[in-house]
Amino acid sequence: MSRIVRIIAFGLGILGGVTASQLPEYSQQYRQRLGGVIDELNRVIAQFDVGAAANGETQESAIARLRSNPDDFVSRQGVAMEGNVDRLRRLQGHRNAMMQAGPFARIAFMVRDGDRDVMEAAYRDFEPAMPVTEEGLLATAAGFIAVWGSLLLLAGFVRSLRRRARSAARA
Repeated sequence: MSRIVRIIAFGLGILGGVTASQLPEYSQQYRQRLGGVIDELNRVIAQFDVGAAANGETQESAIARLRSNPDDFVSRQGVAMEGNVDRLRRLQGHRNAMMQAGPFARIAFMVRDGDRDVMEAAYRDFEPAMPVTEEGLLATAAGFIAVWGSLLLLAGFVRSLRRRARSAARA
């Protein structure tokens, strides 16, 4: 196999490794942003609960009262608060499931069930980094091997086809 092909495959393998290493890093930045969203929703809902309690209401009864209000603006506030409460429960469940999952399962779980708003915000602010965790190093190695190995296999396949074509042309 040509030395140039091996050098190109090695260089692209390194690029594949560096690219693959960003998945665990993005997942980590997503989890941080997810925690921030959960903290903020907890703060908003806690303030709502204090206001509801001051008026002798529970969270559920205060939301129902707002939703049933004939004033459209007030009714929409009840719908919005109910959405905040539902989203908080969903995000807390999602974060708990991610934290219990193994390192690579967290990435798959984020891709499959991640909150789109949080994922988009994490992507907008994403800063590439080289993670040195076991997960990051394994992702780097897997990306390198996948690209490097695929290119070498492809080069070997092409070389084999050329040999067959030359043999057929001689015959």
